[in-house]
Amino acid sequence: MTEQKKDSGLRVLIVGAGIGGLTAAIALRQQGHHVELFERSRFANEIGAAIHLSPNANGVLLRLGIDATKFGAVETELLREYKPSGEPVHITNVKEQSGMWRHRWLLVHRAHFHEGLKAAAQATGHGHPAILHTSSKVVDVDPHKATVTLENGEVHAGDVLIGADGVHSLTRSKLPGAKDIKPVSSGKNAFRFLMTRQQALDDPETNSIARDFGAVDMWDGEDRRVVIYPCANNDLLNFICIHPDSITTIDAGNDQYDQQIGKDTLLEVYTDFNPQVRRLLEKADPATLKLWPLLDMPTLPEWVEGRLAVIGDAVHPFLPYRASGGAMAIEDAVSIGVILPRGVKAHEVPERLKIYEKARHERATTIQEMTRESVNLLPPHRAIAMIGYIYGHDEFDHSTQVLRKYLWSKNPHMYWRQPIAFGPMPGPRQDWYGNDRAAKSLQSTFLSASIKFRTSRTLLQNLFPNDRYSFISPSTVARASFSQTTLSGMDWLGGGGYRHIGLYIHGVQYKKQNGEVIKGTYMPILFESLADPIVSGREELGMPKLYTAIDVHERKSSYHLQTSWQGAVWGNFELEDLEDQDPGIDKGTIGGEDDEGILVYRYMPKVGRDSKGEAAEEYPVFVPHAQEGKIVPSSVTRVRRTKSAKVNIDGLTWEALPTLHHVVSRLAEIPIDEVIDAKITEGHGVPDVSSAQRIE
Repeated sequence: MTEQKKDSGLRVLIVGAGIGGLTAAIALRQQGHHVELFERSRFANEIGAAIHLSPNANGVLLRLGIDATKFGAVETELLREYKPSGEPVHITNVKEQSGMWRHRWLLVHRAHFHEGLKAAAQATGHGHPAILHTSSKVVDVDPHKATVTLENGEVHAGDVLIGADGVHSLTRSKLPGAKDIKPVSSGKNAFRFLMTRQQALDDPETNSIARDFGAVDMWDGEDRRVVIYPCANNDLLNFICIHPDSITTIDAGNDQYDQQIGKDTLLEVYTDFNPQVRRLLEKADPATLKLWPLLDMPTLPEWVEGRLAVIGDAVHPFLPYRASGGAMAIEDAVSIGVILPRGVKAHEVPERLKIYEKARHERATTIQEMTRESVNLLPPHRAIAMIGYIYGHDEFDHSTQVLRKYLWSKNPHMYWRQPIAFGPMPGPRQDWYGNDRAAKSLQSTFLSASIKFRTSRTLLQNLFPNDRYSFISPSTVARASFSQTTLSGMDWLGGGGYRHIGLYIHGVQYKKQNGEVIKGTYMPILFESLADPIVSGREELGMPKLYTAIDVHERKSSYHLQTSWQGAVWGNFELEDLEDQDPGIDKGTIGGEDDEGILVYRYMPKVGRDSKGEAAEEYPVFVPHAQEGKIVPSSVTRVRRTKSAKVNIDGLTWEALPTLHHVVSRLAEIPIDEVIDAKITEGHGVPDVSSAQRIE
């Protein structure tokens, strides 16, 4: 076994070509894997009986492109329950209630369904057609080497081994603790046979049972039951007659489900049932009447060993209640297909198969217990709860989520932010796989327009969140900047970009409770033109970000900036008569300033009307430029300066700026006593602000 080439697919060996094995083959070939099935029988045919495809099974089959109605499956329309005497107990119009489930509840001839699966597994089309080896009895498997040894001595090797070899499974014996676990009698046997609907219709005594299409009829006694339902386009009626195994004898040396038995025995077992039912049983063809042992088995703690996963009856045989035996094998198979998607590597298989076990073990064993419970008559509320649990499930979606959570857990450092139901989110600091984006950020570009000015210290001081923030200088004059940046070529935005503009108050310090002082530029507000960086910045960095539209009109020697909200213009910033200067003498950051870092304050409110404005959390944050530069160094490629710059901010009204007026009206109060510096700085390398740190 060697590591496969990229996307070339795994080699999957499946022991058993029944319903579970073939469904697994279809699911896995559609993922691009190479599938081979090994079936002991000559034709790999199922016996002449019918099965239910409950909504949960039908739904995942449709996702695989399998429409069982093309194989003669009929929809369940009526569910009629009677006492053995024939007295009605409950009649349910299933078709009227079908809106409860996404998909139809179908009844299909097992052999027809099996032939349809076999054709789909081997057909040309999506993926590599599966190879079916018939008359190929498997005598041994190696779960760690993923090998299959046939009776003729041939050994086949693969990357994955799936045991779908039924209740008398060989592959199950390779599971931990399963060597001595054998199927045991459930205490019940079942007669099975088919007859044409026409036979029942032609007899006036039985006509009433057969004339309604899609009807499932059940006569329930204390220890025996007769169930009749149609299949094969409503042309055939399927019979299953369950009774204590003490009444009928099974050849202990025969491990097949289709042992023949005389019709007299059938009639004797149901001698006390309604004459109409007995009349139907009399029509059974002795040549096709079969007796099945209904087997049970202790729950296996593990379904996987190495590269081997066991599915279906091989690992969890079901009693014929709640229509779940075939359905659970189908769900197992679909789960395997989800857990081993296209591109998965051979060395990942053992761990991935444990994910399959995690996805399926609880559900399958829970439903196993439900079928055991259903041997006895149940109160209606309990039966309804069981049906809801079993039918209201989509294994494709369930296993997909289990796989997602597993993949998320492989990288615990991935960022999470609202809404967490969808998993960790890539953003400015990580790619889809949780890898650092820093290297790619070097290719991003920035253009920053900043206007630095002298203004009122007292007015700016009113924007500090608490008294631990203060100006370093005792002067009544303060310095601040409006700085607007256009970012382009952002990898995390698919090569696109966005704009932001903020107020930066220079010469500020934060005094920690331990007396330590951190100096920097305080940023009370940062407007951005795109929701994604706003969400990321608020949640991951504690930045005080809000939305505004930012329009730039740049000409050869001028730069005009306009800010607005829903068409209401609240800011105009102008830089005229720009002149180039040597960029080597300017060490300005993207924010347009040469300082130690940015000070901000994180505040997250409590949820609820009774929170009274209290915070869920609040604390100071610092972004040190020196540390940022080590992660993504920025280089300035062009600087243009001017002495001609203007700022005009209009707070407008609450009606014009319903979400921004409280901020913009305060910005409009800031006096600009003198413009100290105005410049345009351009360069490469956009820091991801990953060095932002809580400082208290």
